[in-house]
Amino acid sequence: MKTRLFFSGILIAVCLLPGMQGQSQSVISPEVGVVEHLDSIIPQNLTFTNEQNKQVRLGDLFNKPTILTLVYFDCPGLCSPLLDGVSEVVEKMGMELGKDYQIITVSFNYKDTPEKAVQKKNTFLKRHSRAHAKDWFYLTGDSTNIFNLVNAVGFKSKKQGNDWVHPAVITIVSPKGKITRYLYGVNFLPFDVKMAIIEAGKEQSRPTINRLLQFCFSYDPEGRRYTLAVTKISATIIIFLALVLFIGLVVRSKKKNK
Repeated sequence: MKTRLFFSGILIAVCLLPGMQGQSQSVISPEVGVVEHLDSIIPQNLTFTNEQNKQVRLGDLFNKPTILTLVYFDCPGLCSPLLDGVSEVVEKMGMELGKDYQIITVSFNYKDTPEKAVQKKNTFLKRHSRAHAKDWFYLTGDSTNIFNLVNAVGFKSKKQGNDWVHPAVITIVSPKGKITRYLYGVNFLPFDVKMAIIEAGKEQSRPTINRLLQFCFSYDPEGRRYTLAVTKISATIIIFLALVLFIGLVVRSKKKNK
């Protein structure tokens, strides 16, 4: 039992220590993942096309705390579960969409069109409350504006055949366009999202604890899932144990000398 607890403690330490080394880092790989840009301002002059086929300026939309989701409309994997997860947390938070916050969904595939955005939104609203419609924006754009947006957010994706490999994350943005929080996965705790929105309203940024555990997992593009990074963890544990052994020998030697 003690042995099991000892190794569990080591595993937790291994998972947490890399995440404490800095705020900006990739959580999946250099090519696919998220490099957090907390406190950075998203460029206000970026323009996109809304579902009504009208040009909108991103800075004009950022007038309240915003849940920003980056997806693409033909995604066979993470995008629909991500949007489902956002919709479900909207129903459970106890905050009023449109008054307390808004949601902006942007396709990072420049080939997506406003017609696809309407289709995706209508399909999505069939499964959920239509009360989301007015204050949940679906935007498309050209490659330049999309690149500038995903680069500002630190969102890294990779084309693979007809699909994209990409992370599952929502970004919380303040009314001034400042990035204040990242939340990972496709399911979200109402308390976490609610607090993130409240903090965004006060222009306060907070690191995400769940991000620290991403060190222990890697993304499998074929299975579109996260798997335990056994090799990386094993190597880190060996280094960790060697360091503990070295420190133990030094301390023991000093005690003997005394």
